[in-house]
Amino acid sequence: MKLHWLSQALIFCLLGSGPLVAQSSGPIRIPTALEQTAMSNEKSLIEAKKKDDATFFKRKLAEDFSLVGIDGQLLQGEEATGGLGDADLVELTPYNMKVAALDDNGAVVTYDAIVREAPQEDQGPPPRYQHFSSVWIEQGGQWKLKFHQTTAMHWGDW
Repeated sequence: MKLHWLSQALIFCLLGSGPLVAQSSGPIRIPTALEQTAMSNEKSLIEAKKKDDATFFKRKLAEDFSLVGIDGQLLQGEEATGGLGDADLVELTPYNMKVAALDDNGAVVTYDAIVREAPQEDQGPPPRYQHFSSVWIEQGGQWKLKFHQTTAMHWGDW
């Protein structure tokens, strides 16, 4: 009798676990060449921001580059270029990076990031959690940053 009960329990467990084993996350999607290029460009931008690399900015920014800063202000021209680098930046750790292709010559890269920077004398530090968006376009065989925006994710972080 015990053997019969034990075999029924074992069959029940095996049948019950079938749907769990059958579930999978699906096939792994390999990024397209455009997505890989856009992500690589964005990662280079992040490193340049950390180093306040003016040479990178001159080489990679489109002539009509625009920037919307964390304060919501639209900056253009030299003012926008100066708003990208940050010598006070302590940490910029991106996560959840995604790419949306515009066409064969353009892409939007979005991601969240943990940001830490030294507080300014007249104000506190910026929000720790921020969302970034960049528009990359190909011009004359080279990828250029046309637009960049920073948005606070949690207003209570100010």
